[in-house]
Amino acid sequence: MKRDQAMRIGIVGCNGRMGRMLMEAVLAAGGCTLSGGTERAGAEVLGRDLGTLLGREPVGALVGADARALFQASDAVIDFTAPAATLAHAAMAAETGKVLVVGTTGLSKDDEARLAEAAKAAPMVYAPNFSVGVNLLMALTERAAAILGEDYDIEIVEMHHRHKVDAPSGTALGLGRSAALGRQVALDSRWCKSRDGHTGARPKGEIGFATLRGGDVVGDHTVMFAAEGERVELTHKASSRTVFAKGAVRAAQWAATQSPGLYSMRDVLGL
Repeated sequence: MKRDQAMRIGIVGCNGRMGRMLMEAVLAAGGCTLSGGTERAGAEVLGRDLGTLLGREPVGALVGADARALFQASDAVIDFTAPAATLAHAAMAAETGKVLVVGTTGLSKDDEARLAEAAKAAPMVYAPNFSVGVNLLMALTERAAAILGEDYDIEIVEMHHRHKVDAPSGTALGLGRSAALGRQVALDSRWCKSRDGHTGARPKGEIGFATLRGGDVVGDHTVMFAAEGERVELTHKASSRTVFAKGAVRAAQWAATQSPGLYSMRDVLGL
């Protein structure tokens, strides 16, 4: 991409709720243009102009079903889809050397390892949440966990809309990793994702999760540090998904200036 050219950004899964918000964010950002979008084969929107799909004037980019063609036509591709699709897109990014921004949740450790391997050939940004506020919360959580120590019990409470399919949320797990990093422990050696029945006393150093689902909640996250005599709470509440879309576009613009590698949103923000 030449410095005087607008950055061409493609959106996979462009007709979904998040896909539409990502397209709006690209059109609103300076120095960017939509290069195209993809949907599943047979989708009714195939062949539609992305602008008219959003109720705008045509932008000259169409909805297609060929993700590889989208990578070839783009400087960066943003992916908020599903784990299997994301891994296929990571391979395409590696083949073409194009930037890939991944907001997909539910990736396993093996999936993340495959993503890291693909990132050796292309710049990729992978984050459980692209909100600037949430990433600041993660940095604060790491710092607080380091300062307060194991005298303070850690509980992470999250709530999302009734349609969310994974639990705990990717953001909640990201906050848990931040807390574990602050304490210099492995999260999966200390986490408790659910409690039921006669559980006994809470183990010292445990990092607990509570998952709530209901209504149309975009995303509420609170990290509690509870000790004898006091409690510290760090909270972020998202009222619109546009914050995720804006963050993802910001990540794509930043990654275009980086060497191949797997980066986080905290890298993008310099946290």
